[in-house]
Parts: sequence; C-alpha cells; structure tokens
Amino acid sequence: MPELPEVETIRRQLEREVVGRKVKTVDVTGKRSIRRQTPEEFKAGLEGAKITGVQRKGKYLLLALDNGSVWIIHLRMSGQLRRAAAKDPVAEHTHVVVTFTQGGQLRFLDPRTFGEMFLATPDEITSEIEELSTLGVDPVETPMSWVDFGHLLRSKKMKLKAFLTDQSMIAGIGNIYADEILFDSGLRFDRETDSLTTQEIRRLYRSLVEILYEACKYGGSTLADRQYVDLFGKGGDYQQHHQVYDREKQPCRRCRRNDIVKTKFASRSTFYCEVCQV
Repeated sequence: MPELPEVETIRRQLEREVVGRKVKTVDVTGKRSIRRQTPEEFKAGLEGAKITGVQRKGKYLLLALDNGSVWIIHLRMSGQLRRAAAKDPVAEHTHVVVTFTQGGQLRFLDPRTFGEMFLATPDEITSEIEELSTLGVDPVETPMSWVDFGHLLRSKKMKLKAFLTDQSMIAGIGNIYADEILFDSGLRFDRETDSLTTQEIRRLYRSLVEILYEACKYGGSTLADRQYVDLFGKGGDYQQHHQVYDREKQPCRRCRRNDIVKTKFASRSTFYCEVCQV
C-alpha cells in the first residue's frame, strides 16, 4: 500500500498538473471504485467543477473543487493515478477516467479494486467520515517538537511498530517506513512505548522525520510488484536505500555481523537486525 512518501509524491505532481483545470467528463466503469455514492452522483458532483487545490491527509488525497466539494482519493493496495492524453491506449484495470476541458485526462487504475474515490464536504471530512476525522498527527505536514512526540508516544501503552502504524496516532506510516524508522533509531519493533528513555524518544522522532523526508525526496518506494508508480508511470527510488525492509537474509549494512531477520508482527512481515535494534 502506498504510504506517506508515495502519496505525497503524487500530491506534489497533482498540484502541478491538475490544479486550475476544469473537469469536462467523468467515465466510471469500475463500480467498486465509486461505492460511497452512486457513479451518477459522483459524476454530477465532479463534472463542470474546477480543481482549486490538492492536500494530503495521511494516505488520502484531497482535491478541493470550486463548487465547495472535495474529491477524495484513497489508493489503498494497488490504486494508481495516471496522467494521460485522450488518445493514449487505456490500460487494463482502468476504472475511472476524468477528462479536462483544457485537454488531457486523469485515470484511476486499480487491479485489486480496494481503492476508492468519493466526494464530500469539508464539514463531513472533519466530523462524519471517521477514517479522516480521527487521523493523527501528520509528521510532514505538521511537524511537532520531540517533547510533544514523547507525550503522544507515552499516551497509550503499545508496541512501537503498532504505535507508528496506528493512523490515529501518526498518520501516513505503514509497514515499510515503520521498519526503516525503527532500524534507523536502533529500536526493536516489539519494544513497549513506555519503555523508551528520553534519549531513545529523541532518536526515534529524529529518525521518523528524516526517513520520511528522504523517502519523499526519492519519490517513495517501488517494490518488485510495481504496484506503486507516480502520475507518469515512473517508480520511486527509495527502495534502493532501504536498510531492512525486504532484505531478509542479507547482511546488515550497519553492523556487518548479522543478516536481516524477517518475522511476523500483527500479521504483517517485519524486517529488523537482531544486533543493531534493542
């Protein structure tokens, strides 16, 4: 699933490519992609509207429209947004095509059909749509002090990886970046949040911010399945800088004494170094 760096990469591209454009037509062929309203309601709310801005909340993209609505996109497991010309061949698993009056299209592809699009009002986003209204702090959009981070960390006793991937605590981090952040900070995934020293809290927060910013700089991570690509079909480069994720049985790049271990945590694959992380 695309995480904060991947979604932020797409947000920045959308800001350059579609802000100021007016929607001419909307074609919906995948009914699962539009499931919170009827395709007809979605089309009626989007056609004729101009996109005035693009924001990101955690892993969600929010495109503001001049009619007062917000076009919300969640890519989930395999969703992709692609910029295309109307003459370009339509790829398999294309479920929504938005054509602009100025020319060009934005297409939504989703082989596994878990992703979705819908329209909502700003009030609904802040009060009625639970997965958006309950999102925690966004460490890229809203930086905090390490002291405030420490208070958040100690507000609920849980395992460190569970804390990092809990969207009501920190918005946007998933499996890949939780593993990379924990390795960078030298902490095990199964440490309790209340067990960290002040120095460890500061180190964890520094790693969290630095890893996410670096991943954004490299356009996110594209794994072997290539389920994540950007608006132009290009993969990210940050996977080349992974220290632990998807590196099972490969030598640790820090200690050189141990191979990266793969285990299961909360039914998800977790990668770590038994020597470097305590």
